[in-house]
Amino acid sequence: MKIVLATGNKGKIKEFKHMLPHDEVIAYSDVIDEFEIVEDGCTFQENALIKAKAINNKLLNILDIPYIIISDDSGITVPLLNNEPGIYSARYAGVNASDKDNLNKLIDRLKENKLSKTNAYYTACIAIIYKNEEYTVHGWMHGDIIDHELGEGGFGYDPIFMPSGYNQTLGQMDPEIKKEISHRGKALSLAKKVMDILI
Repeated sequence: MKIVLATGNKGKIKEFKHMLPHDEVIAYSDVIDEFEIVEDGCTFQENALIKAKAINNKLLNILDIPYIIISDDSGITVPLLNNEPGIYSARYAGVNASDKDNLNKLIDRLKENKLSKTNAYYTACIAIIYKNEEYTVHGWMHGDIIDHELGEGGFGYDPIFMPSGYNQTLGQMDPEIKKEISHRGKALSLAKKVMDILI
C-alpha cells in the first residue's frame, strides 16, 4: 500500500519514514506540485483533516493504485504562556517562519516571563483518508520546556522539550527512544491499527 504524506515538512517526512519502515511512504510533492493549504481550523484535528482532504482531492484523478493519505497536525502547548503556541506552533513567529524562528520566539517568551523551566505538552492528530473515508487519532507527550537549547537532533521545538521521566531533551535523545514515547509515535501506533482494519 502506498502511503502519501500530506506534508512538505522534511523533518516530518523523515520521522514518518523512520516510523513506517515496512511501508512505501512518499510525500505528496513526489506526485504533484506543492501548493498552499490554508489551515484555518480551530483544533489540531480540524487542521489535519483540512490538509488530508486537500491532498486527496488533488490525487483523485492522478493515482490509479490504492493509496492512503496521512496528514498530521501537531504542536506544543505551554499552559503558563496562555497555551501558546498550540495550533500555531508551525507559524508561531510568522507565516513563513523557520523552525529556528519559532523555537527562538518560544525561548524569548519563556525569558520574558522569567520561566527557565515549565510544564508543556505536545499534541499530534493524524488524519487518515482511504477511499474517501475519514478517520482521526490523537497522541500526546507531556514534559517540560527549558529556556535554552540542548542537543541538535529532531526538529522544531525538540531541543528545548524534556519528556516526563527523562533528563534529556528530544534534541539529545536517541531517535529510537523518541519514536517510542513521542506524541506522533503514539498517534501513529493508533493510526496503524486503523489502517490494519481498512486494508
